[in-house]
Amino acid sequence: MEALGRTVNAQYLMDGRYISLKNCQSVAFLCYLTGAAGDTYTLVEAQDASGTGAQNLATVTRYHTNTGNGSDAWTLHAQAAAATVTTAAAATQNCAWFEVDGAELSAGFNYVKVTSTGAGIVIAVQHGLNMQGNPGNLTAIGV
Repeated sequence: MEALGRTVNAQYLMDGRYISLKNCQSVAFLCYLTGAAGDTYTLVEAQDASGTGAQNLATVTRYHTNTGNGSDAWTLHAQAAAATVTTAAAATQNCAWFEVDGAELSAGFNYVKVTSTGAGIVIAVQHGLNMQGNPGNLTAIGV
């Protein structure tokens, strides 16, 4: 069995779109902005996919960066708990990866979104799926 449906569910172009954590343990965000431009990615939690009660979720204490082209290893960055991940204007920080565990969300909140302040691409990868099976039977990532 392949990973999609067994261990992960993923979706491309999730910049500014809510992702549900009701059917998974956590979600990882793979963010990319080419051209060594740097970007800031902001993490927000909400009670539903419409954004009810939306508020910044200041739980990111570590993230990883690299060029995003397979030419270098990941570099770990540590920070005080924050709702933002800021990449520097350097090619070695074109790509960023950080994770949010469902236990980090406030009571009654089941959705998160990451928004780029630039033109960054955000990919969401849910893992620790509650139900495993055929990818065609997975619940939509934002439901």
